[in-house]
Amino acid sequence: MSVEEIRKKWQGNPMLKPRIEKVTVNMAVGKSGEILERAAKVLEELTGQRPCKRKAKKTIRDFGIREGEPIACIVTLRKEKAKEFLKKALVAVDNKISKEKFDNFGNFSFGIKEHIEMPGTKYVPELGIHGMDVCVTLCRLGYRVKKRRHAKSAVGSKHKLAPEEAMLFIKEELGVEII
Repeated sequence: MSVEEIRKKWQGNPMLKPRIEKVTVNMAVGKSGEILERAAKVLEELTGQRPCKRKAKKTIRDFGIREGEPIACIVTLRKEKAKEFLKKALVAVDNKISKEKFDNFGNFSFGIKEHIEMPGTKYVPELGIHGMDVCVTLCRLGYRVKKRRHAKSAVGSKHKLAPEEAMLFIKEELGVEII
């Protein structure tokens, strides 16, 4: 489907225009203790929300990880907070995302090696430098029927988001270059 056909489809039916459902930011440090607390503090400063800690699912002796030990922190952003954070995070990767980063449902993910690459962030020696994964979930209006408790229903195949539409939306909405 061409770009003009997609735009015409969005203008004809506003339910078909994609939107950012959520942005999930994950910092996996691999150890519990002080290093995880510092990563959580960095994540809280960047997002403005208190992160939730995630535990290891299984024991890996080579890495010194035990099952049930907290090894990562995660934040889920929605609405305006998600959009603001995403704009800052995309600057850290030069507003470029590869086509391969998109999945079959229009969602995409990218990584940031050092959090100090984000604009407005200063290096604090006590906290160190941490990397993060940013996962962006896109959807259309009407996807709620799939997740609600009462009267759950499937989303029709014509209403599902295609990767090409997601790329066009991100390109127009956030000014990202798809490479």
